[in-house]
Amino acid sequence: MRLVSFTRPDGSAGYGTTDGTHVLDAAAALGSRYRDLVEVIAADAIGELEGLGEALPLADVTLLPPVTTPEKILCIGLNYLPHILETGRAKPEKPTIFTRYPDSLVGHGEAIVRPSASPKHDYEGELAIIIGKPGRHIAEADAWDHIAGYSCFNDGSIRDYQNHTTQFWPGKNFEKSGSFGPWMVTPDEVGDILGQTMRTRVNGNVEQETPISDMAIGIPELIAYASTVTTLKPGDVIATGTPGGVGAHRKPQLFLEPGMTVEVEITGVGTLRNGVIAEEG
Repeated sequence: MRLVSFTRPDGSAGYGTTDGTHVLDAAAALGSRYRDLVEVIAADAIGELEGLGEALPLADVTLLPPVTTPEKILCIGLNYLPHILETGRAKPEKPTIFTRYPDSLVGHGEAIVRPSASPKHDYEGELAIIIGKPGRHIAEADAWDHIAGYSCFNDGSIRDYQNHTTQFWPGKNFEKSGSFGPWMVTPDEVGDILGQTMRTRVNGNVEQETPISDMAIGIPELIAYASTVTTLKPGDVIATGTPGGVGAHRKPQLFLEPGMTVEVEITGVGTLRNGVIAEEG
């Protein structure tokens, strides 16, 4: 199934499933039981959404990040060899992890915002994992059982702020600088996620392309490592890293400007598309 969070034409929030043309508004039927998709995932109730709800044209709703209230968004840096090489860094022995806040992300179709503080707004296409079953000290062999689904992620980065110090946080959390969506796809629909390919396009031009299997540190190890530090909970998001081809390391450099369009496509998952606007004020 493909699970979505959205706002209805009247501005109220909903969630449900989509076939890519319509959404089924399951929240209208289940809203008294589950406030949002995080509560559905936590209750192991994804199956209740199948075929449930009034059909609304997808074009009539505004898609939000599929998980709107994650407790944690953990982002992995330096996790594809071409990106490691282009940054001039050594391959990490352990995951490089930083956090993003929910208000730094928008959903599919909403414009991401280039901040007035910097013109160095970069794109980073990534695969996002959404946690389903909670766990602490998860063994690598059990990690796949803790995944509720997959989505596309644009880890929009303000490069000069990212590089002010050794801490990435400032460059990764400007409001509405990145995106997440268009939906969460359950593992049974995707099949082998390692057999999929990711591409990032800017104004229609492919700037990044990689097989998901080329991660330096694989999905089970990421889940096991993160869960050693903290309990992973339903709805938590792990963005698994970007491949080579980011704008900061191109010659000439390629940064996002108002009027541009960015797409992150993952086969078997979907395509996340966002325009770019300038920050107001």
